[in-house]
Amino acid sequence: MTFEPIGEVPEAIIEIARPIQGEAELDEIVEMVAQKRLVLLGEATHGTHEFYDLRAALTRRLISKHGFAGVAVEGDWPDSLRVDRFVRGQATDDDHSIFALGGFERFPRWMWRNDDVSAFVEWLQGFNAALPADQRCGFYGVDLYSLHTSMHAVLQYLDENDPAAAARARRQYACFDHAAGDPHEYGLQAEIGLGPRCENEVVAVLVELQRRKAARSGRSPSGDAWFHAMQQANVVRNAEQYYRMMFAGRTASWNLRDTHMADTIDLIAQHLGRGGVPAKLVIWAHNSHVGDGRATEMGDAGQLTVGQIVRQRHPSETALVGFTTYHGNVIAAHDWDEPPDRAQVQPAIEGSWEYLFHDAALPRFYMTSGSMRRVIGERIERLERAIGVVYRPETERGSHYFHARMADQFDFVIHVDATRGVEPIDPVDAPEPPAEADLPETYPTGV
Repeated sequence: MTFEPIGEVPEAIIEIARPIQGEAELDEIVEMVAQKRLVLLGEATHGTHEFYDLRAALTRRLISKHGFAGVAVEGDWPDSLRVDRFVRGQATDDDHSIFALGGFERFPRWMWRNDDVSAFVEWLQGFNAALPADQRCGFYGVDLYSLHTSMHAVLQYLDENDPAAAARARRQYACFDHAAGDPHEYGLQAEIGLGPRCENEVVAVLVELQRRKAARSGRSPSGDAWFHAMQQANVVRNAEQYYRMMFAGRTASWNLRDTHMADTIDLIAQHLGRGGVPAKLVIWAHNSHVGDGRATEMGDAGQLTVGQIVRQRHPSETALVGFTTYHGNVIAAHDWDEPPDRAQVQPAIEGSWEYLFHDAALPRFYMTSGSMRRVIGERIERLERAIGVVYRPETERGSHYFHARMADQFDFVIHVDATRGVEPIDPVDAPEPPAEADLPETYPTGV
């Protein structure tokens, strides 16, 4: 890949950059994306206050003014379900958003257990309280790492609704018992032939739930509960495959994960839709998932992204919004399962998109992809920075940069030149509770 000259860079950017100075500019962005049914809001790190704050501000407007029915986040389904029950005012012991976010226990807790998410969840609960129960906006997780937690949720649902089916499901899920609750150990043993492969068993449970739905002609006395149980079973099926694939190759497991997230978005939209029309959703995830992978070197390596998949499935109904920063600090860990710290984000390297945006000398602004193509040029490639839950400034270029055609990757780009880390609910020096296994699920990128 080569960089092409683009003339007087700062002047070109200033020509198309719309400074974000207050509420008016946020309203402008919302008016441009609100016509879409799926609005994907990214982040360049998993620990930057300004990204969370801006996403929340845009999302509040999309929900309150434009009828968006759900927020889908890069988190696990059962962890997010606790938040969903809180914001919908359903039976729960949680009396504040801080407690409702208590389901996010594994590394990295700060990604969702921070002041910005807490404030948004508290707002959503208050907004919903004035609405009829069937019109309240939901909160969902679209990731697939909760293998054992989701198995437990399926069994709990069947125990309450069909004890005989619960007994069959327990026999099928017992296939995982040899791995002692460690999904990575299961995946490794299954991949190298030292343990059983459980794909037939998890599919059988999913099929049983589907038959329950068909047997009732699409109607169930507790349809929302059935939907959650069905999705938990779907998570188990895809997680089982993911943990096997991660030992076979990074691209295959990445593609399964992002396809699962895109499928889950579509399932939520169908579930919340009315009259056969899918609902409007806001999606929060890292730029590496939100952006169109075909415009990056990830795509050149065969990796799919959520943004690419939903664009291809719903080409006229999708808006992809990326976020960038030049420098500041961020909450991140230096290594897997280590306590988070407030790390200094190095100034973006010369030749990167972030370096280009910094030269415009504006504290924060947004641009459309069309204006970028018009002024900067078609198919221009530069380096783009991505910081996940791990930040390693000592290997900045190799660990955190990739080539991208940003005007093709996103529909809108929001740049905040100087940023600071989120404020975690839990002390930053507190040890992170272990995940389901030692190897982190987002290894090696943390996004």
